[in-house]
Amino acid sequence: MRTAVFWRETTERAVKSAAQALLGLWPLDQFNILNADPRLAGGIAAGAAVLSILTSLASTAIGSTSSPSVVE
Repeated sequence: MRTAVFWRETTERAVKSAAQALLGLWPLDQFNILNADPRLAGGIAAGAAVLSILTSLASTAIGSTSSPSVVE
């Protein structure tokens, strides 16, 4: 958990999760990309990123301590 590789992989996972959360908003009727509330979208993306980071940290207790993955 104290390696640069761990944090690079964790950051990559967090960015992907944030992007997926934003893409998940598109099918909603209330979410129009042209009239989107940036605070709402940013909050949802940030929440997904934080949850991803917490999941990566929790995974070190199960899998390898040098990887955010459970299966490595």
